Amino acid sequence: MKTITSLFSEERNQLQTDIDNATNIEQIVKLVQNRLDNLERIYIEKLNVAQVRLASFFLDALRQSIATLAAANYPQVAPTEQRQITNPATNFFPSRLILKVLQGLICIGILGSLFSLTKTTPGAWMAILLTALLLGLEVVLQLDLNNQQNNSMSQELLQLPQPILRVDSKVFLAHLADALNTIDLAVARVEESNKHEGDLAIEELPELLNFLQRLMGAAKLDKPQMAHELAKLLPQILMSQGINTQIYRANDPHSDRGYFDFEPSIDPDTQDYVTITPALLKGDRLIRRGRVIEPAYSSSKE
Repeated sequence: MKTITSLFSEERNQLQTDIDNATNIEQIVKLVQNRLDNLERIYIEKLNVAQVRLASFFLDALRQSIATLAAANYPQVAPTEQRQITNPATNFFPSRLILKVLQGLICIGILGSLFSLTKTTPGAWMAILLTALLLGLEVVLQLDLNNQQNNSMSQELLQLPQPILRVDSKVFLAHLADALNTIDLAVARVEESNKHEGDLAIEELPELLNFLQRLMGAAKLDKPQMAHELAKLLPQILMSQGINTQIYRANDPHSDRGYFDFEPSIDPDTQDYVTITPALLKGDRLIRRGRVIEPAYSSSKE
């Protein structure tokens, strides 16, 4: 019987290629879950009922854990996370400040010189007015330039790059293989437990050992009635171990003929089915086949 890990290894390379080609997380989740469904159908064909239930439980849990990947999504860039483009000219702020100070000192010196000339030259006032007008225009132009720069910086925002959410297929499949190997180990333990139950020594069954002890005592005392009463305890002892007995009844639809071996009666006048040994079943599993004597005419008709 192939393990689910070996079945997964046969399709691992193709699954890795499909994951790498997927464009979003939802596709990866559906892809892996569908592949697990296919593996489960193949894997459970050779398992018994207990192993199928255990493997299905683990695989359902695995599928649900993989589905949590769908919660991952691309984060949206908030407006507060946007940064304004820095104007390269601002890097030269100290140099510009020194230049403005020098320009101011020169203008003050020119105005001082002109004011000193007003005492001797009345036409100097015209030069003072023109210089003041020039300074005013310089201030207005500088304010307008600064306003335009501020407006352009407020409108031009640096968009942060949109992150790309990817799944590392190698790491993901390695963890998936570990999970499937855990399922194989759990199923193997169930099989070993079933084998151990069938190999139990008689000393590990105290009720059966007590029954045999009492039966041997009745035989030693030569008391057949006591042995007969003890035999009535057998169904109770078997039921304590989860074992049921079944008697064959020809007209009972619940009496499965496949649980018994049939032998024709040597008496041609016998018309009844006689169960010599009942069939022993544990749940739906047949442990021991029973033996039945059937009418001679029944076997001849078959």
